[in-house]
Amino acid sequence: MNISATPKSVAAEAAQILERLGVEPSLYTGGTLAAFSPVTGEQTGDLKVVTSEDAAKAIDAADKAFREWRLVPAPKRGELVRLLGEELRAAKADLGRLVSIEAGKIPSEGLGEVQEMIDICDFAVGLSRQLYGLTIATERPGHRMMETWHPLGVIGVISAFNFPVAVWAWNAALALVCGNSVVWKPSEKTPLTALAAHAVLDRAIKRFGDAPANLSQVLIGDRAVGEVLVDHTKVPLVSATGSTRMGRDVGPRLARRFARAILELGGNNGGIVCPSADLDMALRAIAFGAMGTAGQRCTTLRRLFVHESVYDQLVPRLKKAYASVSVGNPLDGSALVGPLIDKLAFDGMQKALAEAKKHGGSVHGGERVDCGTAESFYVKPALVEMPKHEGPVLEETFAPILYVMKYSDFDAVLQDHNAVGAGLSSSIFTLDMREAERFVSADGSDCGIANVNIGTSGAEIGGAFGGEKETGGGRESGSDAWRAYMRRATNTINYSKSLPLAQGVSFDID
Repeated sequence: MNISATPKSVAAEAAQILERLGVEPSLYTGGTLAAFSPVTGEQTGDLKVVTSEDAAKAIDAADKAFREWRLVPAPKRGELVRLLGEELRAAKADLGRLVSIEAGKIPSEGLGEVQEMIDICDFAVGLSRQLYGLTIATERPGHRMMETWHPLGVIGVISAFNFPVAVWAWNAALALVCGNSVVWKPSEKTPLTALAAHAVLDRAIKRFGDAPANLSQVLIGDRAVGEVLVDHTKVPLVSATGSTRMGRDVGPRLARRFARAILELGGNNGGIVCPSADLDMALRAIAFGAMGTAGQRCTTLRRLFVHESVYDQLVPRLKKAYASVSVGNPLDGSALVGPLIDKLAFDGMQKALAEAKKHGGSVHGGERVDCGTAESFYVKPALVEMPKHEGPVLEETFAPILYVMKYSDFDAVLQDHNAVGAGLSSSIFTLDMREAERFVSADGSDCGIANVNIGTSGAEIGGAFGGEKETGGGRESGSDAWRAYMRRATNTINYSKSLPLAQGVSFDID
């Protein structure tokens, strides 16, 4: 591949960024995996890939690194992650730009993804001094009972194209401070950002000075590489982000060998607009939640229930926003909606819209937008007014489609809201305390994220991220998500001169 023939191309710009970040050209030229930018459809690299045998060797090397790293005090492990945060701050502009080139995000979203990486590093550094266990009351005199947390092992990370670097950082930052090593298999659709992010980590490791070799590795490859991670006995935990279909394969395979899974899968996310809602606020939140990242976030708003009393006030304004939103090249800074990742995503969107029409849906938008190249797929976001909660509404389509439905009864709309397989993110817009509190209660939203008066997208790293049902049940990032990356031991210490048994059991021998 000759990337210098078109100096103003995205391929040339990507190569310049990779060079500045210290990625060796041999890693992304002369290989067999072709990388493309959805912005123009242009090929940006042909990467060297690893074999299944290579992946197994990498895991063995990571296991060796883990056995050294687990003995390093946690606050010192936190120092490595602190240095990673510093390096990410220095590389933010370049890495954010590369995310935009390779994933098609607008500049603020590309930079925002790198900021998530920085934020989780800050969180993890503090966490390195807070890996707390408990002291537990014991019924036996002269005894102390407590729990301790220990490093787990090699952490496998399988990430998706839509957040090509942030998801890795969520896992890696926590895994490293918890004393684990990391092996990362990124999406084949966004391999360049993976190489770049790992080069930034390599800089931090060099500054750290005495980290074991192979503490963190990135494996460029196809499904077979991911299967090695899932099946290898030296990988006690795999964090996998992707489709529910992928999770149905990964979850049982891990369970067969009693390994742990953090699954971040589909999200057919819903929102409810109540009679008392601040419609100006709701409009902004819905627009970003449904159209941001061209509808390619796991937290994208896909189903909207609007009370009949405010439907005619809100929905015409939404239609106007959909008709006027700027769609185009995200690199020039003026567009709010960039491209779909590829033709497969475009075809899936068109199929869903055709199915919606069969179920009586009125489609506004959804047509392809000519942005100067046949190899890129830009579309107008689609707002679809549906007479019922049925048909394609019940399935997640990873594209900017928002199904809008009218409701009258709050109990009934809660049932419809929860009547889908996925359970990731949700939101309600209301000034009624009873509706708000009901939505976040035990018989309200059944999602892992339930928001009031903000949209479904834009989670902060301080809270644990993940969902229920077909979303997989995994949790990453903040709160106590760190516990998934460690093993717990309950310890009882007898400092007395006798041996009382618990529950009053007597077992005296001569």
